[in-house]
Amino acid sequence: MPLIDLPAFAPDLLSEFAARRTTRVDTPVIQPAEPFLDMAGEDLRRRIFMTESETGESLCLRPEFTIPVCLRHIETATGTPKRYSYLGEVFRQRRDGSHEFYQAGIEDLGDISISSADARAIGDATGILTRLLPGRRLQVTLGDQAVFEAVVQALGLPLGWQKRLIHAFGNTEQLQALLARLVSPQFVTDIDDDVARLVGADDETALIAHIDNTMQATGYSSNASRSPAEIARRLKEKLVLSETRLDDAAYGVLEEFLSLKVPLFNASAALAGFADAAGLRLGNALSRFDGRVAALANAGVDLTTIEYRAAFGRPLDYYTGLVFEVTAEGSTAVLAGGGRFDRLMALLGAQNRIPAVGFALWLDRIQSERAPA
Repeated sequence: MPLIDLPAFAPDLLSEFAARRTTRVDTPVIQPAEPFLDMAGEDLRRRIFMTESETGESLCLRPEFTIPVCLRHIETATGTPKRYSYLGEVFRQRRDGSHEFYQAGIEDLGDISISSADARAIGDATGILTRLLPGRRLQVTLGDQAVFEAVVQALGLPLGWQKRLIHAFGNTEQLQALLARLVSPQFVTDIDDDVARLVGADDETALIAHIDNTMQATGYSSNASRSPAEIARRLKEKLVLSETRLDDAAYGVLEEFLSLKVPLFNASAALAGFADAAGLRLGNALSRFDGRVAALANAGVDLTTIEYRAAFGRPLDYYTGLVFEVTAEGSTAVLAGGGRFDRLMALLGAQNRIPAVGFALWLDRIQSERAPA
């Protein structure tokens, strides 16, 4: 039996899910830890309650539903498109509130109409919250991981730096620290002189041989988890990244982009103006952004309640495009959050690429907003 009670509005929530033609699913409370550790992001990883099976398998208490629902979909070999809903307990270490609480949400798998599926996710989240919080004006913050990736790629940074910046998207402190390193590079000083010389000479064969000989001499090779070739590649990447400098103009472009904060109905024009002024070709990312705005308008979503923030992301590593959060006017509590995660299904073992978008509702926070003042 759960240690906490379902909120009184749970039946209303389930009726909303049924009206949206979703299939309700549940997943085991005890989950394999590896998918969360590999794909969920540092913020969630450090909050997970870990344990271990008798055979040594790493397990955890279910910290969220997206990964378990996707794994269940793959294991049952269910076709797409498929819309799942869920309502159950999750377990996370939190600074405030109980470590055990209820979440509910919808995962929309396999709809190839990306813009309309994105719009439906936002419309469903705000529509459900409108029923649960009658009379409260909602506010949506929207970001786009794909647009940020397009800006970073268009600046022509080395692939390693692109990956670092994209990984930090949504974490303002970490992103600013990386940008500071790009502006003022910190040269690597802990690499052996012979290794540095071979890397500088771009003699990969000699570098691999040197690393292999060193591993053999030290006895490290018998326990190494990485081959000499992989170590050589990582060393070369480390030196290249340490010597890369972002010029003032490119830094200014990134800073200007990250400062964009406009109502959604002005966002397409603002992004197009930014790209033109910076001389960047953002192509498909802007087209998809424009398509989503149009789909939201066509779905009847009030665009005046949505603000686009270029620097906004969510602390989960599996997002690939749209990210959003919903609050109630006069409150900072995030009541719903979600986004697009098109790469996750393949990473979890799906044979084919399956586009996916979804959102979660924080029931304890909704309950607090419903409580009389």
